[in-house]
Amino acid sequence: MEKPKLMEQVVAAIRVRHYSRKTEQAYCHWILRYIRFHGIRHPRELGKAEIEQFLSHLAVKREVSGATQNQALAALLFWYKQVLEMELPWLDGIIRAHRKKRLPVVLSTDEVKLLLGSLTGIHALMGKLLYGCGLRQMELLRLRVKDIDFDMQQIVVRGGKGDKDRLTTLPASTALPLREHLGEVRRWFDADRAAGVAGVELPYALANKYPNAGTSWPWQWGFPMDHISRDPRSGILRRHHYYPQTLSRAIQQAARQEKLTKPVRCHTLRHSFATHLLQAGTDIRMIQALLGHSHVDTTMIYTHVAKVGAGAVSPLDRL
Repeated sequence: MEKPKLMEQVVAAIRVRHYSRKTEQAYCHWILRYIRFHGIRHPRELGKAEIEQFLSHLAVKREVSGATQNQALAALLFWYKQVLEMELPWLDGIIRAHRKKRLPVVLSTDEVKLLLGSLTGIHALMGKLLYGCGLRQMELLRLRVKDIDFDMQQIVVRGGKGDKDRLTTLPASTALPLREHLGEVRRWFDADRAAGVAGVELPYALANKYPNAGTSWPWQWGFPMDHISRDPRSGILRRHHYYPQTLSRAIQQAARQEKLTKPVRCHTLRHSFATHLLQAGTDIRMIQALLGHSHVDTTMIYTHVAKVGAGAVSPLDRL
């Protein structure tokens, strides 16, 4: 049997560990860049000096951030340990870049009103859920019908960052437009079944365990595309969830239209959700649970923004 090619081995090792698609893309990207940087030499000829040379190139010549440099290092460590299965004691001794702590970009309540008011159509509903539920962009796009609980006014986030599940609140003001939106999605679903379109993508091996789940209503995407497309992994024609770049562009266009000076992206609404809850007196442990943070220290970053916004008065204004 022919041995799989190098990058096929990398992809197989990533998928067997159920890493996200973004992690797969990032790791493959950095491994290929590393190989090309050293003239496509065999990896077993490369060692600690070559890795440090590559990381120095990224920092000095490419001027990448510490987080990006550490991501490249993580990809190389994964490659050597999990794919090449090379026991190299020096790998763990490589110095990682220091990640600088940055304050999150947070919109005021007035700025959020302007931004959401400038969004139209499906993007208006998606923007309200990003802000009202504190969702990450991909958590919203991968939301399934079965995970929206109108009676309990909550959303179940499945397989969030770190492959963790959590509960978050469903704003009452979004219930009616969300029900109307799902009514439209149901019509697409019925048309797909009548046309014999393949069911939606299912996580892990659920497609084997429950063969009919992909064509059942509860498992459908809450925010699907309005057309059928080819699955990049399996090649199957099916209805994919909403395209992330399309939503990102809509959010940024709305920010430009309202002449907001802060750099706004989808994640900015999540930051604003947490900060505004803190300013309203919500317990930080509750916010930690709603955001899905493993440690409260991660959530504490919002206290730095919330405290200033909650009434710290400059001494100049007291003169």
